[in-house]
Amino acid sequence: MNTKTRWGILGTGKIANAFAHGLVYVPDAQLIAVGSRNRTTAHEFGERFHIPHRHSSYEELAADPDVDVVYVSSPHPAHCANTLLCLQHNKAVLCEKPFAIHAGEAQQMIELSRKKKIFLMEAMWTRFLPAIVQVREWLRCGEIGEIQIVMADFGFHGEYDPNNRLFNPDLGGGALLDVGIYPISFTSMVMNQPPTEIVSQSLLGKTKVDEMTAVLFRYPGGELAILSCSNRVEMANHAYIFGRQGQIQVSPAFWRGQKATLKKGNRLLTMDLPYTGNGYAHEAIHVQECLQRGLVESSIMPLDESLQIMQTIDRIRAQIQLIYPMEHKRTVPG
Repeated sequence: MNTKTRWGILGTGKIANAFAHGLVYVPDAQLIAVGSRNRTTAHEFGERFHIPHRHSSYEELAADPDVDVVYVSSPHPAHCANTLLCLQHNKAVLCEKPFAIHAGEAQQMIELSRKKKIFLMEAMWTRFLPAIVQVREWLRCGEIGEIQIVMADFGFHGEYDPNNRLFNPDLGGGALLDVGIYPISFTSMVMNQPPTEIVSQSLLGKTKVDEMTAVLFRYPGGELAILSCSNRVEMANHAYIFGRQGQIQVSPAFWRGQKATLKKGNRLLTMDLPYTGNGYAHEAIHVQECLQRGLVESSIMPLDESLQIMQTIDRIRAQIQLIYPMEHKRTVPG
């Protein structure tokens, strides 16, 4: 009986390379297959990571009988179709964020996963890092009291290239889906509910995708979240949680943070919590644990929350009038 979890990777881009490096640090993980739309890139990726099965189509990868779970790392607009393909072939799926282009696609993915009782999870790797696990523990214990405000930002300077995925609307470009997903997902984890009110402002660039976006969330009890993202400017990339009795900070860049700081009156506690390898191992370990337990979804990154996050992003996109070419039949997102 094979005790290893046999992984396949769909796609051979930058994030696929990062995930493959991360799997090296995962006990009982075996990277057995890669799928690409090009035979040459599949072979090159396979050579780089010593992968025995190298498929020149996503269909071949999904049909590979030796694969237990597929990491979907294709461009944003392909997440839904590629995930459905793998689920239809009874493969568990870890799908890169954002989960889909819009909530309608996310709903399709979730419905098929639940119908077939096959594991599916959004690959929000940040949520599984030791520093973020510690944050959740502080919140669970009520260390900072009732949460009042969350502040988080993620921004970097990207060199403008209309063909690059960051700026290309055909590839789901823009700051919101690429990096804005991080502060939005972080806030969702902290608040454990969707916002009731959203106010958004954005700068749409030459290619009509957002290059800077800022949002304000309001929750039923009056709590607030102040979030921003950019692929035009470098930002602080910190995350703060302010409660009635204290505050929590994740740094130096919260999306790959390795320090969690708790401030309570005169008490200041900073915990150094480095991640394993490049950080991607932690989400893969969690997926394997779920599969070993026969679960069809994660309690840490549940499917209903992934859907709610996509619904929130749809509301933001409607306000900033960000509509992608593949959505020409939809007048507004959502």
